[in-house]
Amino acid sequence: MLELDKVDCATFTPCLGQTFEAVFADGRLPLTLAEARPLGAAPAGAARAPFALTFHGAPRLRLSQRIYRLEHAALGAMDIFLVQIAGDASGSQFEAVFN
Repeated sequence: MLELDKVDCATFTPCLGQTFEAVFADGRLPLTLAEARPLGAAPAGAARAPFALTFHGAPRLRLSQRIYRLEHAALGAMDIFLVQIAGDASGSQFEAVFN
């Protein structure tokens, strides 16, 4: 399991454009990592600078905001809180913010 308290934006940058699979009891749902962006400098005493990840999914896909188990070929499994930030006929977008 990927230790999310030890990752930073640079951990995910090599995975841009790659598939992460959301794992459900009845199957898997592919999400593509579209963006890994810094959110400013690290606060004093913080172990890392905050950053955000944006994932793209299928058109009209709707997911509740909650923690999802994601799996990636190189990074392995991780539990990430995703929030849907957009969704229409052209695609769906989900964001994870790391403070």
